[in-house]
Amino acid sequence: MTDDQPLENASARQEDRARRYWRENVKLLLVLLSIWFIVSFGAGILFVDALNAVKIGGFKLGFWFAQQGSIVVFVILIFVYAFCMKKIDKRFGASGK
Repeated sequence: MTDDQPLENASARQEDRARRYWRENVKLLLVLLSIWFIVSFGAGILFVDALNAVKIGGFKLGFWFAQQGSIVVFVILIFVYAFCMKKIDKRFGASGK
């Protein structure tokens, strides 16, 4: 065994930890972007006829989703992402605190 062995093991553990951190980040992004896609494309385009049967404030619900709903959902998802990433950062020791 050489003196470099512990350094190599520490480096390998750090790389594995970074890979797992990135995998968690990408998984979260895919889930949140899928939700946004379903809301914006599904509710605003695919299901617009069914949603138009409901009115909110004089506007058809399908119109509301196409104009405002996907934006509101996107902003909510930004806060959800920040909250979840804070938890992931703490779990992997990347929070800087």
